[in-house]
Amino acid sequence: MSAKVKFAVVLSGCGVYDGAEIHEAVLTLLAIDRQGGTYQCFAPNIPQMHVVNHLTGEPASESRNVLVEAARIARGNIKDLAQFKAADFDALIFPGGFGAAKNLCTFAVAGPDCAVDPATENAVKAMAAAGKPMGALCIAPALMAKIFGDGIKVTIGDDPGTALAIDKMGAHHHNAGHGQVVVDARYKVVTSPCYMLDSSINQIAEGAENTVRALLGLLGR
Repeated sequence: MSAKVKFAVVLSGCGVYDGAEIHEAVLTLLAIDRQGGTYQCFAPNIPQMHVVNHLTGEPASESRNVLVEAARIARGNIKDLAQFKAADFDALIFPGGFGAAKNLCTFAVAGPDCAVDPATENAVKAMAAAGKPMGALCIAPALMAKIFGDGIKVTIGDDPGTALAIDKMGAHHHNAGHGQVVVDARYKVVTSPCYMLDSSINQIAEGAENTVRALLGLLGR
């Protein structure tokens, strides 16, 4: 019997407006488990860009830590992304949420001129150097566009403005619908739009499942 595929799942906080999108994060973990993999959650140990009151949608006058907040989703079983070692995992995946564009990078405020959190960039580059596949949901493909550029194929759905910003970083955006994935075979990167589209939770589950399935396919499983 072959060993289970080990996934590292990088969270960006807890909550769609300032952290990881909770449905996408949980359904990614479920997809991994249902398809026979195992997972370990990670998050960078850094302050959030800001905190949003999810009831009102307004910024709150407080500060929170990305790792501490992400631990809510991971039920406390989470590690500092600075401790990540590519040799310990077969695949890496990023659920979306604004935290991917606010905490893991600054795409939400700087667009194509964004900077990437160092621990996040190191993890992605280490996996790429090892030839291991990565997935990104929702807005998280912006990370792959910024880090790789060079014509990497990704999707954030079909929003023209965001797609243009993706292309300006040197990537090549492909429109995609509910549950669809775009696979860049050269970089072994799988992306799916999820909540970048007006989606039901069932459609989010489909996107997460298909992303995990495509990553397993890149691993020959």
